[in-house]
Amino acid sequence: MLSKERVLITFDRRQADRVPVNYMANDGIDRRLKDHFGLKPDDSEGLRVALGVDFRGISAAYKGPRLHQPVPGSEVNVDDWGIHYRWVAHETGGYWDYCDFVLRDADEATIAQWPMPSPDHYDYSVIAAQCAQMKDYAVYIGNAGMGDIINSNGMLRGMEQTLIDLITEEPAGLLLAKRRTEINLEVLRRTLEAAKGGIDLLWMGEDLGTQIAPIINPELYRKIIRPFHQQFIDLAKSFGIPVMVHTCGSSSWAYEDFIEMGVAAVDTLQPEACNMSPEYLKRTFGGRLAFHGCISTAGAVATGTVAETVETCRRTLDIMMPGGGYCFAPTHCLQDNSPTANVLAMYETARTCGTY
Repeated sequence: MLSKERVLITFDRRQADRVPVNYMANDGIDRRLKDHFGLKPDDSEGLRVALGVDFRGISAAYKGPRLHQPVPGSEVNVDDWGIHYRWVAHETGGYWDYCDFVLRDADEATIAQWPMPSPDHYDYSVIAAQCAQMKDYAVYIGNAGMGDIINSNGMLRGMEQTLIDLITEEPAGLLLAKRRTEINLEVLRRTLEAAKGGIDLLWMGEDLGTQIAPIINPELYRKIIRPFHQQFIDLAKSFGIPVMVHTCGSSSWAYEDFIEMGVAAVDTLQPEACNMSPEYLKRTFGGRLAFHGCISTAGAVATGTVAETVETCRRTLDIMMPGGGYCFAPTHCLQDNSPTANVLAMYETARTCGTY
């Protein structure tokens, strides 16, 4: 069975020949895995083949003018949306973390004039060829942050102000979400058109939980954020492709909403968070949602032995596989503190124990 067929059958909550496999990782562990397989540092496709990954992502690259200038005399990076990043090192690697929050105190007029990428400045000309090259795989568009409101607004407004914006329905914060959504929807629409049927699914996201509870009141989600999300889901439906939604933390409270909205699959599934264990998810939503994730990047893969990693993966497969509807994947990017042997054991277990 081709990867494309395997994933689409699984997203339809049916049983394929084996569990589909996906991979996301930080740079450090990614380099170590490539070294293990004797691959060049830029050979990401070779690594995915070696690990048996069934998914491939495509996107239209931004080719427009630079809209925001670097910060003089600073190591801060600035992207096309004006988001500021700084490198924060830790003992096993580091992250580009958000900083400065340049629109935190901005009013509605300032946000209305804030330079943002134009959909006219993305390169859609190569999309069909990319899809053709990956035609045997499940080709997705988007990522875990596509369409989100809380995180992406927070990168410019700060998390505290973003949550205040949602609670008070602050016009400046809502306008920022509206402008970003309109641009992302149009880029998405043009990319889907250019793909000529070569894209198989949309991946979007919104972090909706802490480790113990919802991050916002569920009614606030339904009133403010759900209408934004519904636009992405409806667009995907109009092109006949399913939608997977990424949600970190204790987020299963939103899954009934997702089902109503037409979501096919949910991603991340951090098993240590409240109401996110494999048993709970399979019992409560099995047959109504497909699942993608559940192999914790903060659990045995990062902190345990090879044997503990294998046992965790086997147990998760035993719970999630019956009847289909499960994609084997880490809950987030595999972290740099994960021993190479553990990650290799993780994917070997998927190969040996993930067949029906």
